[in-house]
Amino acid sequence: MDAESTIRAYYDALRVGEPLYPFFAREESTVKFGIGERLTGYEEVEAGLREQTETTDGWVVDSDRLAVTERDEHAWFSDDVFMAWNSLERGIRYEFETRWSGTLERRGDDADLGTDWRFVGMHVSTEGGTN
Repeated sequence: MDAESTIRAYYDALRVGEPLYPFFAREESTVKFGIGERLTGYEEVEAGLREQTETTDGWVVDSDRLAVTERDEHAWFSDDVFMAWNSLERGIRYEFETRWSGTLERRGDDADLGTDWRFVGMHVSTEGGTN
């Protein structure tokens, strides 16, 4: 699977509530910025994404402008993504036009995802906050 297919597989996993943390490199330097969070190091990323999966549902993830550049061992991407989800804790539905960017590194498929690509950095942002 190439880097673009890996990103699309991540979106698919998000939509259906599958674990997301296996898509990230198991490194202390791995970082994921969400709309209202910063997760630094694989352990924080794993814990944060586990909590997200447990406390949300009804995900809509509509990619509009995915652009991916892939080299031998690294890839980077940007995208405009409409996202919506339900917060099970707050009983609120969130909807955002978001901007995504990130970097992937080719590694062994240590999580049986069918791809050697892992996110080493991801940034998701929107104009404004989540309130």
